[in-house]
Amino acid sequence: MNKVLLIIQREYITRVRKKAFIVMMLAVPLLLAGMTKLIAYVAKDSDQVSKPQTIKVIDESHQFEGKLKNAKNILFVPTNEPLEKAKAGLKDNEDLSILLISKDYAHKPVQFLSKKKPSFALTGEVENQMNKIASTNTMLANHIDTALINKAQKNKVSVSAMEVTETGTKDADVGTSMGVGIACAILIYMSLFIYGAQVMRGVIEEKTSRIIEVIISSVKPFQLMLGKIIGVGLVGLTQFTAWIVLSVIVTKAAGNGPAGGIMGALQTLQNIPFGYILGCFLFYFISGYLLYSALFAAVGSAVDSETETQQFMFPITLPLLFTYLLAVTVLFRAPDSPLAVWLSMIPFTAPVAMMIRIPFGGVPAWQLGLSMFLMVAGFLFTTYIAARIYRVGVLMYGKKASYKELVKWFFYKE
Repeated sequence: MNKVLLIIQREYITRVRKKAFIVMMLAVPLLLAGMTKLIAYVAKDSDQVSKPQTIKVIDESHQFEGKLKNAKNILFVPTNEPLEKAKAGLKDNEDLSILLISKDYAHKPVQFLSKKKPSFALTGEVENQMNKIASTNTMLANHIDTALINKAQKNKVSVSAMEVTETGTKDADVGTSMGVGIACAILIYMSLFIYGAQVMRGVIEEKTSRIIEVIISSVKPFQLMLGKIIGVGLVGLTQFTAWIVLSVIVTKAAGNGPAGGIMGALQTLQNIPFGYILGCFLFYFISGYLLYSALFAAVGSAVDSETETQQFMFPITLPLLFTYLLAVTVLFRAPDSPLAVWLSMIPFTAPVAMMIRIPFGGVPAWQLGLSMFLMVAGFLFTTYIAARIYRVGVLMYGKKASYKELVKWFFYKE
C-alpha cells in the first residue's frame, strides 16, 4: 500500500509542478470569461439578416401580391419579369434573390433562387410571412373573421412549473435543471477524455523511455497502474476546484454584478439541491474516470506510440460519445424516459446519462443505488481486465498489438 501511495504522490506532484498545469489553471477561467463575452457579442442579432437583401417576387398565384412586408435588411420587390430574364440578373448580384410562387403553390414548393446559398434567417422570414398570408387567405375564403382570429391568437398562456415538496410549493426551475444537467454531462464527458488521455500518454512515455522496467522491479504492475490512475485523478480534481474558485474571483473582479455571468448562475443554483447534485457529480466523475482510465492505461501499455492507439480508442470511447450526443439532443427533453433510465444503469454510459437526470429530480433511490453499485462493479471489472493486459503489455516492445494479442496477454499466467 505504501508503494501505491508513493506512486500517487509522485504522479500528483510531478504534474502539478509543470508549467503547463499552472498556466492552464490560471488561463482557463480568464478564457472562459472572455469566451462568454465573445459568444454573447457574436450571438447578438445572429438570427437577423446581416446584409441588405432584395427579393424579387414573381407571384403567379396572385395570392401574395402586396402582402409581403419589408423586414430588417429585407426588401420585397414585386415584378412581372419573365423568370429567365430575372435569373440573368442574379449572376452579377449576390444580394439579389427571386421568390417564385407558382399558381398551385399549396402543392408545388415555392422556389427561392439566388446566386449563393441563402441563410436560414432569410428563408425563415420569407416562410413565416408566406404561412401567415396563406392562413389568412384560407380563412377569408371560408368567411372566417380574421380580426377575431388574430385577437384570439394574441392570448398567451404562460405555464409556470411548480414543485410540491414536504416543505411547501416552490418554483421547479426547469430551465436551471436543464442547464445544470447539460453542463454536468459536458464536464464529465470532457474530463474523462482529457484525464484518461493523460494516463495513457504517461504509460506510453514511461514504456518508450524504458523507465518502466526500473519501476516494476520494485512494484507490481497493478500497483503502478493503480497509483498512476489515482494520481492523475487527484490532479483533475485539483484543477476543477481551482477553476471553480478562480472563475468566481474573475467574475467578481470583472464587475459583472450579482445578476450576471457565473454569479447569476450561482444564485440560481440556490433553488435546486446543489449539495446533492455536487455529491452525485463527484461520484460519477470519480467512478467514471476510474473505469475509463483503467482501459486507457491498458491501451497505453499495449502500444509503442500514440499513433497506434486509434484502433483501440474508438471502441472504448464510442459508448461515451453516443451517450453525450443523446444527452445534449434527446435525454434532457425526457429525463425519465426508458432510454434515459437504461443508459443511466450501464456503467459505460451512466456518468453522462445519470447526470442529465439528477438535476431534474425524481430519480428513484433504488435506481440511483443500483446505478452506483454497477459503476463500482464496472470499475472493478475493467480494472481487473486492464491490469492483466497492462502487466504484459508494458514489457512488450516492437510488436504491433492486436485484439488477438490482447486476449493472449489477458490469459497469460503469472
